[in-house]
This record gives sequence, C-alpha cells and structure tokens, in this order.
Amino acid sequence: MSDINRDQFLVKSQPYYRPVADEVELYEAAYDARMPVMLKGPTGCGKSRFVEYMAWKLGKPLITVACNEDMTASDLVGRFLLDINGTKWQDGPLTTAARIGAICYLDEVVEARQDTTVVIHPLTDHRRNLPLEKKGELVEAHPDFQIVISYNPGYQSLMKDLKQSTKQRFGAMDFDYPESAVEAEIVAHEAGIDAKTAEKLVQVAARSRNLKGHGLDEGMSTRLLVYAGQLISKGIAPARACRMALVRPLTDDPDMRDTLDAAVETFFG
Repeated sequence: MSDINRDQFLVKSQPYYRPVADEVELYEAAYDARMPVMLKGPTGCGKSRFVEYMAWKLGKPLITVACNEDMTASDLVGRFLLDINGTKWQDGPLTTAARIGAICYLDEVVEARQDTTVVIHPLTDHRRNLPLEKKGELVEAHPDFQIVISYNPGYQSLMKDLKQSTKQRFGAMDFDYPESAVEAEIVAHEAGIDAKTAEKLVQVAARSRNLKGHGLDEGMSTRLLVYAGQLISKGIAPARACRMALVRPLTDDPDMRDTLDAAVETFFG
C-alpha cells in the first residue's frame, strides 16, 4: 500500500459545472462499474471541468496528466532516480493513482506517443494491474481506481489518433459546446458579468464556429468566452476584450481576423 496521502489529491471545493444532459448520471454509472471512460469533444468545452466536478461529487482523489508528444512511458509509470543514498524508485502519476485509488485523468491523450499509451492497457481490462517491469513489481489497482482520457476528434489525423485496441477499452461520452442559453449562463457565472453581455459573447462565438473548416481549425471555446468576460468585468471595453481573448488567440490570418473583428463589432460596436 502506498504511504501517499490520498487527501492531497481530493478536490476540496465544488467546481462550477452546469450539466447539459445526462452526463452526470452516465458517468456515475460508469464509475460504479469502474469502466474506463473516454471524453471526446472540442477544446475548451468543459471536459476537464467535468472530470474535476465528478471527482468532487464522488469524493475521490483526482490525478491529472497533461499529455504531450515528449511524454514517455516512464513519465506515466515511474523511474529510478539517483539521490545521496543511491538509486530510489519514484512512482509516476499513473502508478500513484492505481495505488491510492484515484481517478487518473489523461488530458489530450492523443498528444502522447502511441507506445506510451499502450502502458495503460492492463489497467483498462479485467486485469486492473500495472506491471512495473524496471522494478519487477506488479501493482494491483486499488478498488477505487478509474482511468479517464480525453481528446479532441477535430484534430485527429492519421498520425495522431488512438489505436482501435485502445479505443475499445473505454466507454465514450461526447462533449460539445452547450446550446446558447446554457453557454451564456455558464459564461455569466464564471466571468461575473451580466446575462446580456454573456449572450452577446456567445453570439460572437457562434459566428466563429460556423467558420470551422472555412478558414478556422476551431471556433471560439467556452473557455475563451470566460476569458473575454473576465476582462470585461475588470473594466476593459467589450470590443477590446474580445479582440484580445477571442480573436487574436484563434488566428494570425489578416482576412480571418477582419472577419472575426467584424462579428465583434456587430454585437459590441
């Protein structure tokens, strides 16, 4: 048993999450079955916040890993480190989660190399264990352990997608930007702005999302709308806030910027 304190990984206060369908009920059932869960949806639509909220609601520790292309299997599982007394094994986040019974959330998992993601396989089927080959140990997952992964199908390519052998180990939940009234409610709450301003921000975002595949890789995310709202709440003029938080992060193309700036002017001019 690990001597790590589970409490340090608990989500201490309730994160704000506005359910949009039956996702809370579905996830609770999946957790009861300890089913591995895959969250699919565009960037900034609330996937990470949802996992944080569910960990809080279930009272379970949460260990989050932001995946990247340089991440190795050792980064997930652990490695031997040199210290003053010689070599010492240090668990990686996946191993720690398996030992203490945490929800292990691998965010944007397709960013990791495929040979890295293969190490999660024994934890996602009936075995529920993790071989530490370098250490010669087999870690049996704690009964509370669950693995959750997320990725953005909009950025799939032949080089960056999950293997079928990985996908078919998970139950999957689709996420998207909420319908406009709900999204405005979320933005108003998170940014501390009035409902009317939040509605206008959502309308600007809708214009940008219609341009996905027509000059934009991705439309404005709910996260970016919250950023714009936060600037507005600090006294920045709405049009300036939108340019900084919504338009400039999305594109460097001058024509596309002009198009998006025009959308901002339509609602905040």
